[in-house]
Amino acid sequence: MSNLLEIQGLTKTYGKVKALDNIDLSIAPGQITGLLGPNGSGKTTLIKLICGLLRPDSGTISVDGNPVGAESKKLIAYLPDHSYLDDDMTIEEIIATFVEFFDDFDTNRADEMLSNLGIDKKARLQTLSKGTKEKVQLILVMSRRAKLYILDEPIAGVDPAARDYILRTIIGNYDPSASILFSTHLISDVEKVLDDAIFIQYGKIRLHKSVDDIRTEFGKSVDQAFREVYKC
Repeated sequence: MSNLLEIQGLTKTYGKVKALDNIDLSIAPGQITGLLGPNGSGKTTLIKLICGLLRPDSGTISVDGNPVGAESKKLIAYLPDHSYLDDDMTIEEIIATFVEFFDDFDTNRADEMLSNLGIDKKARLQTLSKGTKEKVQLILVMSRRAKLYILDEPIAGVDPAARDYILRTIIGNYDPSASILFSTHLISDVEKVLDDAIFIQYGKIRLHKSVDDIRTEFGKSVDQAFREVYKC
């Protein structure tokens, strides 16, 4: 089976700072992979390169065989680590915008998730709590029939109940042939949903294995293994 995401020799610098240093990485279809590392480790830079929001200094990236560009971007549903929606718009208006921009957007799926949460589509985003806004943004992303879902810190800054909902939404609303890559530093909260884990530090991949292999090798949880690798 061909890898859904293939990265070879990826390097990105900002001035004298090497954000990513000659990274090789592959992710197979049907995997939920955690991109784990402390702040400043290179997680967001890697994500932005995959999404085509930054250009690498060297190296290649392909998504389902497509180099980064118009075709690869069609296959990716991206949730950034900050709000990107217009607070003055209603949820219904935002959905209409997504339908216009993304051919793979599933309105029925979005309606079902909103209904399950009791969120009124007529509500303006500015009237919602921070946690509800986070949920709406995730619903919009997970309502696409994408090949690769990339979520940058999707559970940061929300309460534990909201985290549980977000994780249930992530694992319950993607095609088994698609993959999810999400970054987080809240490892204990996400470990239960992961198939694989990538430890990244100083722009280098320190470890990339299945969570089962990590637990076997270290004899402890992924969170504990992470703390041992990073000595934190």
